[in-house]
Amino acid sequence: MTEIGREIDGSRGRYVLRRGEDEAELTYSITTPTLIIADHTGVPDSFRGTGAGNALALRLVTDARAEGVRIVPLCPFVNLWRAKHPEWADVFQV
Repeated sequence: MTEIGREIDGSRGRYVLRRGEDEAELTYSITTPTLIIADHTGVPDSFRGTGAGNALALRLVTDARAEGVRIVPLCPFVNLWRAKHPEWADVFQV
């Protein structure tokens, strides 16, 4: 899998995987220095079945834990991922 990039623009951020012209992304809003809202995960057909969504979610929670940030999982995919990975419960605020 390609390297996951992280982009921050003001109060918005995203993790992105690129393959050619296609991008898989997980977007979030920064509400405070210690709280973000994961609001969307988009994975185009060209990435389906590659684990791209899982990789994006894993990068999100890894960074959150390292930076002392909590995540509100508004995005249905991130919320489902949270439910399947109780070992990351400390980074979520539900």
